[in-house]
Amino acid sequence: MNLLLTEDPGVAGQGAAGMISLVVMLVCWFGIMYFLMIRPQKKEQKKKAALINSVEVGDSILTTSGFYGTVIDVTEEDVIVEFGNNKNCRIPMKKAAIEQVEKPDAE
Repeated sequence: MNLLLTEDPGVAGQGAAGMISLVVMLVCWFGIMYFLMIRPQKKEQKKKAALINSVEVGDSILTTSGFYGTVIDVTEEDVIVEFGNNKNCRIPMKKAAIEQVEKPDAE
């Protein structure tokens, strides 16, 4: 009674169909993970990069550490920000530390 050594083509076909359905299931799961996790993160990164590239002199900003300031100078990777009422408090910082940008009202 050796059932494992039978050469029935139906038994071999069931194994291949099971493997194909497993591969299809894995591809579906990766697709779902892409649309639920990776794609929104990339959208957020593009949005943040556009925000950082839009920084100009005179803009009010909020840093990632919670400080509000006004941009005094902009370079390739850095900005010089003036904090508070004391006009002597100017600090250079990386553009990546900018959380929000508020453009001055055009009057």
